[in-house]
Amino acid sequence: MDLLTKFTFVIACLFAEWCVTFITVANCSEMSGDSALKLPPAANVIPVKQASILGSFYSLSLQSTFPEDLEVNEYCVELLHIYRQRYVTFANCLVTYARPVKICQNCYTGFNSLNEIYANISSDQSGPGNVSCNDSLMRSDRLMLLYTLFSNLDNIWIFAKCSQCLAEHQEALTNDTVYFMATLNQSLSCFEQYQRNATELCKDCKDSYKRLNQLYGRMQKNQTLCIDLEDAMNMTQRLWSKTFNCLLPREETVPVIAVSSFMLFLPVIFYLSSFLHSEQKKRKLIHPKRAKSSSSLMNIQDKFS
Repeated sequence: MDLLTKFTFVIACLFAEWCVTFITVANCSEMSGDSALKLPPAANVIPVKQASILGSFYSLSLQSTFPEDLEVNEYCVELLHIYRQRYVTFANCLVTYARPVKICQNCYTGFNSLNEIYANISSDQSGPGNVSCNDSLMRSDRLMLLYTLFSNLDNIWIFAKCSQCLAEHQEALTNDTVYFMATLNQSLSCFEQYQRNATELCKDCKDSYKRLNQLYGRMQKNQTLCIDLEDAMNMTQRLWSKTFNCLLPREETVPVIAVSSFMLFLPVIFYLSSFLHSEQKKRKLIHPKRAKSSSSLMNIQDKFS
């Protein structure tokens, strides 16, 4: 019984050692297989010469350096920085005074500054180093970003007709613009004073609002209005008519009513005159008959006498 137990124990130990050896060999084979999979194939290996060329290209892209003859002149780079600052300043001014619209009276200095630096960049005159910034900054690519950005803001300025509210060289507001704004402030002050009593407002503010309308009409004919004045007048008219429900009879309504009344009674006058004219003709036609009858009667009386 003891021999059988010892023999069984030895067999179990040998079996266990064999199992451990088998598991170890299997793990080693799997690890070697994974590492083999991670190695790149021979077809994907970049040759040494080609790798050196690509390395120089990548270093060029990362460093963003080009040969000296392709680099932008320092003077043009300085103009580009000034252009960026003035562009941002003018764009911020446009957004700040977008509602209510007051861009013409508050942003003309920013527009003049941006226009000045853009003229310097787009000029064909050569700067320091005999280099034209127009060629290096404006015409160097098909996008022409500086031109596109400036054109967008310039179109806004032109469409707003700001030049009609500004004096020569767009350095100050015109006298007409200043006078209109003063007249507008008078009407708005009157509105604010009587805003709680619409009836009194329509009565006491009628004269100032009438003067404002007349001034606006004259400036519209003279083409001296810009978007600032147009927007301010639209809001004032909205307050007068919709908010306070006031009415202002226009002067041209009187002649219109007179002409309309004349046209309305014109058929009556025509028929009445034609009737009187026909009656007068009848009287003229009857009178000779009476005269002829009376003469014939006289002849008969002479015969009998």
